[in-house]
Amino acid sequence: MTLTIKNLVGKVGTKTILRGIDFSIEPGEVHAIMGPNGSGKSSFAKTIAGHPDYEVVSGTVKLGRKNMLIREPHERAREGLFVSFQDPIAVPGIDLGTLLASSKKATNGKNLDLISFHDVLETNAAKVGLEKKMLARGVNEGFSGGEKKKAELLQLVTLNPKYAILDEIDTGLDVDALRKTSKIIKTLSNKGTGIIIITHYKRILEYLQPDVVHVLINGRIVKSGDHTLADRVEKQGYRNKF
Repeated sequence: MTLTIKNLVGKVGTKTILRGIDFSIEPGEVHAIMGPNGSGKSSFAKTIAGHPDYEVVSGTVKLGRKNMLIREPHERAREGLFVSFQDPIAVPGIDLGTLLASSKKATNGKNLDLISFHDVLETNAAKVGLEKKMLARGVNEGFSGGEKKKAELLQLVTLNPKYAILDEIDTGLDVDALRKTSKIIKTLSNKGTGIIIITHYKRILEYLQPDVVHVLINGRIVKSGDHTLADRVEKQGYRNKF
């Protein structure tokens, strides 16, 4: 089931931020989106997720034949779209374990064996390097930057979506954590999850070796290529023409 984005134009208030995004991604592929600050990378992720501040002016986002843009955010998630935000908010009063149990039940569309699920959750937490005591904490409440990233990764592994957009999942990770994160993402892609990773830097891409790299500048994809395009960006920066 292909995820297809065609001529996506979006704005916040009166400001146009996406100016015609076009690309498609197949199950199991890894795509990277690179670009300078303010180029529209995070806005792209939030628009796909259905953030209420981001208005779609024109274009389509389809998962298979299904139009995602006419669906509410929770419906997009149920269809298999996952978005990890750059700086996820804290949700006091709802612990991480309960959030994931509710989310898994909603995406599965069936009852959950909570005892078995809790065992799976603890296993997944260990896999991403998150202490199991964090499962009983309010979502992101008092979490460090690294713990927030691990919590997002835990959600990704547990929910196993069709497609995942990861906005700077590599920010603040040390070398060991980065290597572990890359391995987990690669394992998911090998199992069929399509990955769109948004990043400023190529170091995580050295581990992932993405199928396609897109360069986003001023709300437009100005160049797409294989993983070697990230090397070109690293050497030339974004000021040189592509």
